[in-house]
Amino acid sequence: MAIISIPSSTTMFPMPQQVLRQNREVVMAEEIGRARILTLNRPNHLNYISGKVALTLGHNFEKYENDDNADFVIIKITSTCTHSKLESIDDSESKLEGTGRTFSAGGDLHMFYEGRNTRDSCLEGVYRMYWLCYHIHTYKKPHIALVHGMSVGGGASLMAPMKFSVVTEKAFSSTPETNIGFHPDCGFSYMLPRLPGRLGEYLGLTGEKLRGKEVVAAGLATHFVPSQKLFQLEKRLLSIKSGDEDTIRSVINEFSTNIHIDERSILNKLSIINECFSKDSVEEIIESFEAESSRKGNDWIMPVLKSLKKASPTALKITLRSIREGRTQTISECLRKEFRISMNIQRTIISGDFYEGIRAQIIDKDKSPKWNPSTLDKVHDDQLDLIFKPFEDHDLELQIPIKEEEEEESRWRGKYENSSYSSPNQVNIQKAFRSMSSRESVLV
Repeated sequence: MAIISIPSSTTMFPMPQQVLRQNREVVMAEEIGRARILTLNRPNHLNYISGKVALTLGHNFEKYENDDNADFVIIKITSTCTHSKLESIDDSESKLEGTGRTFSAGGDLHMFYEGRNTRDSCLEGVYRMYWLCYHIHTYKKPHIALVHGMSVGGGASLMAPMKFSVVTEKAFSSTPETNIGFHPDCGFSYMLPRLPGRLGEYLGLTGEKLRGKEVVAAGLATHFVPSQKLFQLEKRLLSIKSGDEDTIRSVINEFSTNIHIDERSILNKLSIINECFSKDSVEEIIESFEAESSRKGNDWIMPVLKSLKKASPTALKITLRSIREGRTQTISECLRKEFRISMNIQRTIISGDFYEGIRAQIIDKDKSPKWNPSTLDKVHDDQLDLIFKPFEDHDLELQIPIKEEEEEESRWRGKYENSSYSSPNQVNIQKAFRSMSSRESVLV
């Protein structure tokens, strides 16, 4: 689930006329010298990475990795998201300079809500996105993201894993999935626990935003470049004659500025965050955080605490466990785990909070979800085990290499169309899942 958005302003990323004439294409691919450029382009809409878009991106990344004439890849997003994200993003935060409009991914979540009564209606898109995430994390050539907007939830999977990720003062990032009964996915159970201290648990549970230079300081991007320099940076990158990483880094460094974090930044509160968010359970984290809020100078905690308490209890417990497990897991193990979690959440194996969260945020917009279970103490470990449990049939897992020795020979295998989920195997797979569900489902 995710959003990435960057203004579709032609002053930020001017495009050649032949590309402008093709602007109905959501993914535009260009070959300039040794560079390959992928642009997600929906100038009149907030882009979302559907199964079709993930398929197209995956095809191009594979093509470029195997192309001896392609040395590096640049990805630019004119306003994007993957699979879903929240209208709970404040409108004031979503109005990005140069767009003349407010970004929202509400229609994106409609897709999941409308398919809630059809089993695995969105499975293909989820599978393709996670498969793409694996290949972005393990890409064999330098890749560069240019980000001048919001990067929400798993949408940052097109930013954070890149060898070079450039953000401007208009960039901000968050993982607000627990507010709709979901979990940080698209590799975030791998990335969040690798941030400083317990910042990953804090961001994953609370959905708090990092802005501009904070994104770099936290480790989710590599460089900060003022927006007025972004176009010139792109021009210089396109002039590079090789994929030498030191050369690319040197060019980006010419345009980047030093990072100075505001004293009010959450990154200057890490001692409190580390103390509170290192606790063993969500209940203990909230109790510790609440105790800190009463101390002088900790007024910043109250609104965060309020948001934390409004999130789905089930999603909070899933998220904490996933991040904690991710601390010792590989990217492959995390993505496989996240695929299981996402599919089981959408199948309402233990709770229908995901659809209730969408209803409250997007459909009825009453902002008052009726979570079930309604409190943390009613979400039990044996229920969570059902969400995390590996599928009985190995073929139902996300098909990506797990061991290093598998990487070279099977790197680009496991595509959705070759998986057990794709026709003609789908009928038998659905029968198997129905049988599993009748034995294992625990509806709360």
